[in-house]
Amino acid sequence: MAKYGEGDKRWIVEDRPDGANVHNWHWAETDCLEWSRNLLSKLLSDLTVLDGEGNLFIRTKKVDKVEGEAYVNVRKGKIIPGYEIRLTLPWEGEAKDSDGKSLLKADGVVEIPYISDENAEEDPELKVMVKDEGPMGKRLKDAMLSKGKPLILEKVRVYVQSMANGGPAKDELEVKKVAPKAQPASSSAAVVAKPKEPVVEKKEAKKESKKGFKTITLTEKFSCRASNMYEILMDENRWKGFTQSNARISKEVGEEFSIFDGSVSGTNVELQEAKLIVQKWRFGNWADGINSMVRLDFEEPEPGVTVIKLTHTDIPEEDRYGNATVVENTERGWRDLIFNKIRAVFGFGL
Repeated sequence: MAKYGEGDKRWIVEDRPDGANVHNWHWAETDCLEWSRNLLSKLLSDLTVLDGEGNLFIRTKKVDKVEGEAYVNVRKGKIIPGYEIRLTLPWEGEAKDSDGKSLLKADGVVEIPYISDENAEEDPELKVMVKDEGPMGKRLKDAMLSKGKPLILEKVRVYVQSMANGGPAKDELEVKKVAPKAQPASSSAAVVAKPKEPVVEKKEAKKESKKGFKTITLTEKFSCRASNMYEILMDENRWKGFTQSNARISKEVGEEFSIFDGSVSGTNVELQEAKLIVQKWRFGNWADGINSMVRLDFEEPEPGVTVIKLTHTDIPEEDRYGNATVVENTERGWRDLIFNKIRAVFGFGL
């Protein structure tokens, strides 16, 4: 799935003269970054964490930074959120003695380096820091961790749920659910007879999978030997390097592996060095017992140029929580978190 504003124009519906996107069938994309900044600022700024408990006073200040990307796609009436957000939240604390005399005033910051739709079912990592690392500053920091962290994560969950509901596109979707005005017979017939958009043909062509499951096919080109790409994808230290996450990978058929800090796990089915990788894959948020199949075919049409053909079959349309973003997130993950990261880290771009 392409980054907001950079997708294939055939996938994004152009404005019609009447402004209609009938039944929300076409791919519509809404930039949500500024909306995310406003909502997260509203949720997290000026929160009272402690108001005298243990003679400690802690409150958050105004959200400092909200960076990254956030957007909502709507396809066939389904809401497909996408976001990778980094957030910085300053806070201040004060410790007093039993007589109310101030012992220390300290400033700190909370960093949330990764709020992502791919980990929507999990709370993000949260780092708490304080400028004064003395005994009293440490006491304030520990209090912020124990009392402030749950409060902040609760607010982040509100944002995540708001994005799942459509973010700023929610109101527009509600309006479009209202029945349209009656059209002249000739106009209605024209709508019915209108050929399918290219994206429909492209997606429907993949329906060799069983009902409720989809297949992703991608072809990617790299400026390296096929053996280099094979080694990167099958070596856990290189995998850790380009994903910046923990991995446990075996090069033996029948052995298990886990990647992305355990959020993806599976088994090696077939391995041919520099030619083929076949693996069973499953994500932790899929329903129990569901496995997909990944096939990576390596071709080297000329020395120093490698073409990888990915076929990822039996991907469930929904996760165990009913979120209908699995296929889109999986495709975006292959492009942005694997193939593009390899190009960026190892310099294999073409």
